[in-house]
Amino acid sequence: MQEVVSLVGKMSPYLLLGFLLAGLMHAFIPARLYSRFLSRRSFRSVVNAALLGIPLPLCSCGVIPTAMSLRREGASKGAVTSFLIATPQTGVDSIIATYALLGLPFAILRPVAALVTSLFGGCLANLTDKSEETACSKDCTPEELPRGFRARLLEALRYAYLTMMQDIGKWLVVGLVVAGLITVLIPDQAFTLFRGNTLASMLLVLVIAMPMYVCATGSIPIAVALMLKGLTPGAALVLLMAGPACNFASMLVVRKVMGTGSLVTYLVSIVAGSVAFGCLIDWLQAEGLVDFLGGTSQMAMSCHGSSQWLSWACTAILLLLLLNALAVEPLRHKNKPLTNQTDMNTKTFRIEGMSCNHCRMTAERALLSVEGVEAATVDLPSALARVTGTATREALSRAIASVGFTLREA
Repeated sequence: MQEVVSLVGKMSPYLLLGFLLAGLMHAFIPARLYSRFLSRRSFRSVVNAALLGIPLPLCSCGVIPTAMSLRREGASKGAVTSFLIATPQTGVDSIIATYALLGLPFAILRPVAALVTSLFGGCLANLTDKSEETACSKDCTPEELPRGFRARLLEALRYAYLTMMQDIGKWLVVGLVVAGLITVLIPDQAFTLFRGNTLASMLLVLVIAMPMYVCATGSIPIAVALMLKGLTPGAALVLLMAGPACNFASMLVVRKVMGTGSLVTYLVSIVAGSVAFGCLIDWLQAEGLVDFLGGTSQMAMSCHGSSQWLSWACTAILLLLLLNALAVEPLRHKNKPLTNQTDMNTKTFRIEGMSCNHCRMTAERALLSVEGVEAATVDLPSALARVTGTATREALSRAIASVGFTLREA
């Protein structure tokens, strides 16, 4: 388990920095900016969607409602597909963590691979899209950002170290636990049996990675542990790309909201792109042109020198933040009752399909966009929504369905 302890120590400073950058992006960049450049059915909109999605720290569950909102606000199907492919594979936090654990070559090639596969998928979606126009968004209410630098900075910190911690923290912990189990249970050099048959190892990783849920950051320690057991760097990249981008939940939602054709385009782009770039990495490694194993070699060694205190301090801070987000806040929220329903115009509904705070915020914005809604709040743990106003249930249901969720009577 020494490798895992060293992994956490080396990862924690970069994770804290990545979370902070993600929070700053959320608090200082208006949501409308992301849909403004994505409406045309063109190559440029596909490129814009990929470039906007790559740095966003959204997992495959959080990216679904965000992408559906972009679609409702007028983004083309190609742009939405590009966004769906690029965003969960990377993020500013996972790029920094990839550099920390796997080295600079991996940190550069990972977002490049996400960019190329998303461009391919987006262009393919535009070519096969037979609709006349994209979705309209004239009734959509933009996300309100706090005013003033201090207020936005506080929002950035809250989003980074509470909201994001709640969304991906448990998957980060799962990734570390799985990495520890791999280190202990799988024999050293277990994957050398695939030596000379790189494609077989990639197909095995695809079969394992695609159904399961793992976020872009949580997949890194798993990839490191497998590489230390002999998995090729190319097959590890397949895990890093397919694991975060595909799972059964996201596949079902994509099919439900965008159709079977879009789902096929989505899956073909990810599988073909990950295998192609995996083969490229293994070829570059075999030819000695780029060393993709250098990062894992350094990871196997413990931290030394004057930076050791920083690693331990950041690890302690990260653990405290995870404890607060995953244990303290849910317990406090559980004991806090919802506001009493005193207004006759206030109704309670259940929203099915939410799995993170991005889902909750998207559902709230969808409800607030409906004509006649005066106020709306959504509680993630109970999946209950309180809506005040004169809007009909049918209108609320349509708004929630447009972002990939289902409205039910409470």
